[in-house]
Amino acid sequence: MTIVALESLSFGLARMAEAAAEAGHRLCLLTGDRAVYRHELAVLPPDALDVVDVDTWDQDAVRRALDAVPDLAGLINTTDTWSLPAAELAREQGLPGPDPQSVTLLRDKRRVRETLHAHGLSRSTAIAVPPGPEGAGEVLGAVGLPAVLKDSAGTSSRHVWVVHDEETLHRALAEASEERLTGVLFAEAFLAGPLYSAETLSWDGTTRLLGVLSRQTSRDAVVREEAAAFPVALPEAERAGIEAWVGRVLAAAGHERGFAHVEFILTADGPELVEINRRIGGALVGEVLCRTLRTNVYTAMTDEALGRRPALLDAPLDTEGPAYGFVLVYPDRPGVLKGWLGLDELAAFPGAVEWFPVREPGESVAHVGDQRGCTGMVLAEGRTAELAQHRAWSAAVRVRPVVVADEP
Repeated sequence: MTIVALESLSFGLARMAEAAAEAGHRLCLLTGDRAVYRHELAVLPPDALDVVDVDTWDQDAVRRALDAVPDLAGLINTTDTWSLPAAELAREQGLPGPDPQSVTLLRDKRRVRETLHAHGLSRSTAIAVPPGPEGAGEVLGAVGLPAVLKDSAGTSSRHVWVVHDEETLHRALAEASEERLTGVLFAEAFLAGPLYSAETLSWDGTTRLLGVLSRQTSRDAVVREEAAAFPVALPEAERAGIEAWVGRVLAAAGHERGFAHVEFILTADGPELVEINRRIGGALVGEVLCRTLRTNVYTAMTDEALGRRPALLDAPLDTEGPAYGFVLVYPDRPGVLKGWLGLDELAAFPGAVEWFPVREPGESVAHVGDQRGCTGMVLAEGRTAELAQHRAWSAAVRVRPVVVADEP
């Protein structure tokens, strides 16, 4: 029997293939760009999984590819971009999967905010805003400053602007008018406090908090992910409060089964949602979950794809594993990546430091203001998330991407 992954996050294929094999199935990846998975495919044995090249933007082409898969047993998707097509195709094929209507709601950040506000789970709602100067009056009148402008269907922190005054508001609206947004631009209230994400697993009314991830973003008006660490050490009462809160949030948003990566601000009045991603966390989140909890959490993904309650929901969690921090490494300007300086220095740093390349020399890096510009990640371990993060950051500052100007 075969479990198909319709695209995937850049990291996690090896863990996913292992989980499928443990369940007696083979993993097959449908992808339109193998280069996204170059690191994992380079270290995996050639026979670890099947890779089928197909235009994954073309749902008819994906449908034909699925029809050609022998003994199709389940369909996995770990991305935001392909979450709705995957849900629709699973339903067509008679496979277990989420309700496409629920996925449609969760892909619309504005509607999620409105839904939670209606359920009393968000202090403010969201308003659609026309990009360009005409949107300023609506933001000032309905939301006020400071505020956050977002693409309702954005991913990887693209098209997110934090505006604290009218000058940055007008600049952000002008920039938004020049961008090709995936959804519609909307505005919501700025939340004051540190940013975290709850890494959760749900099944028919039960949500388990696997841990809380700390997150660091850039200080610029345009938000860029910089670093993360897991698991955050929280007082037990506060952790239980977050687990109960995130369960209510996911239920209100219609997320019933599977992983969720729920970003939130821990304000002076408690947690407030930033956004919900109905998947396992990106970057190295899945890997640090496996290492910290000392289990392959991707087995829960396999269970879900096969329509059965994940054993991870009820299994005791081993919390004695080390904590991990990782830092995303960006070039300081766009251009062609020639390589990195400092990789040979990483072994001298404490924390069993590892390098995870995202791009390879020769690639053009067109954007450095969001995660598209990430060239690789530095991972380090420690007894606590704080120590691991400090170790990862100290090592990452030694890694310098070398870029040269694109040829005209």
